[in-house]
Amino acid sequence: QLQASGGGLVQAGGSLRLACAASGRTFSSYAVGWFRQAPGKKREFVAVMTRGGRITVYSDSVKGRFTISKDNAKNTVYLQMNSLKPEDTAVYYCAADLQYAPSSEADFGSWGQGTLVTVSS
Repeated sequence: QLQASGGGLVQAGGSLRLACAASGRTFSSYAVGWFRQAPGKKREFVAVMTRGGRITVYSDSVKGRFTISKDNAKNTVYLQMNSLKPEDTAVYYCAADLQYAPSSEADFGSWGQGTLVTVSS
């Protein structure tokens, strides 16, 4: 089970850190990812970390501003979001899968419940 937290209201240019805690699984054995869904839009890929944590990939829209990381001791995955923009407003979801490098939303078998991020202009 995945539990996402850390969302909230922030002004443009600000920062937030999302967390995704896992119960019943060890993140070190999973690839992990973050997705988001803005109002009226489809869910989209944000970032992924391959199993073992060696490789990270970001969407072009967040590259250079967001960072995915993992703390195996705390069994928690983070998404550090800096220089936030109003277009980053969305519900953010964490996901995990045993595949080494899931490449799409459909590849992820486990999902958290989502946490809302609102960026005001």
